[in-house]
Amino acid sequence: MVRKLCLLGGVLFVSIAVAAMGPDAATTELIQKLRLKESKQPIRESEHWQPPKKIVVVMGARQMQSKPDAVVWLEEVAGDAELIVAHSRDEAAGLLDGVDVLLGYCTHATLRSGKDLRYILNYSAGVDRCMRSPLVHERDFLLTNMQRVYGPGIAEHTIGMMYMLTRKLYVFRDRQRERKWDRRAVPRTQMWEVQGRTMLVVGLGGIGTEIARRAHALGMRVIATRNSSRDGPDFVAYVGLSHELRELARQADVVVNATPLTIATTGLFERTFFQAMKRGAYFINVGRGKSVITQDLIDALNSGRLGGAALDVQDPEPLPPEHPLWAANNIIITPHISAGSDAQMTRFWLVVRENLRRYVNGERMLNVVDVKRGY
Repeated sequence: MVRKLCLLGGVLFVSIAVAAMGPDAATTELIQKLRLKESKQPIRESEHWQPPKKIVVVMGARQMQSKPDAVVWLEEVAGDAELIVAHSRDEAAGLLDGVDVLLGYCTHATLRSGKDLRYILNYSAGVDRCMRSPLVHERDFLLTNMQRVYGPGIAEHTIGMMYMLTRKLYVFRDRQRERKWDRRAVPRTQMWEVQGRTMLVVGLGGIGTEIARRAHALGMRVIATRNSSRDGPDFVAYVGLSHELRELARQADVVVNATPLTIATTGLFERTFFQAMKRGAYFINVGRGKSVITQDLIDALNSGRLGGAALDVQDPEPLPPEHPLWAANNIIITPHISAGSDAQMTRFWLVVRENLRRYVNGERMLNVVDVKRGY
């Protein structure tokens, strides 16, 4: 391997040349375990593809802490490209002149300044910020994301929040802080066993499938919706299309939103949806905050229509201290951190490196986003 390093204006430039190589054993195992989807055709068959000459990689604090040697590790698969390191998404937006590839975030700012970008690897699973830019439909570029990569952590977070609700653990946590031994804080009949209960997963994609897998393992009956088809794994009893959402909500004891934010899912969970749910059922949101009409959710909670709600995402974010959502009945709020885990960044870096390797060599790409659908 040939490598050249130089530092200009606090930015590290790396120029390297390596022979093409395939994925290592850990990456192959991860692709199989997460069932990451390959594109139908190698990217080299695209008219706009060419081996990249300049690559910008965002190395913020989280990326640096998780893998300090990431730049050297990425060098091994970057071909003859010049690797340019930015320490934030804002810094990256100012370095995109003449750049072919961005490993970071797809936003209006990056599309506006990165006029020569042919490929963006989006560090997030959601691409709604990218889709809000009018430039996204004017440019011919490849976009991939982190779908399924964050699924295990989000799924376990979802199950944890479900148990917080169904076992009323948040009530006992409050009593603990008050140093009160109160066995009557919650009537025993209000502490559910989830075995035999029904969970509705709205959005049976990579994250939704991981949630469904765990709920089924707990003995729950799992039903789901998805936009594209009725196909689903064996552990999902029924997969409905989007127009069946309210009918399926009537059957569910727990409803989980795991949809991406699109025009169709914006404001999807509103007053009439909450009225369609079973009285006393629970609502969990690990998708996007703007999929919920917040005031309608507050009203459903305070009226007793819903038994409770757990939200890892909210609208607005960050949630202001004075917002009435904090004081809603039976609410659990976490600050958009459900994807986090001790294993998250290991999966993240394997997919980043593998997709970069595949792009440099013109191979089939992983996690390709359909820009027309928005996910």
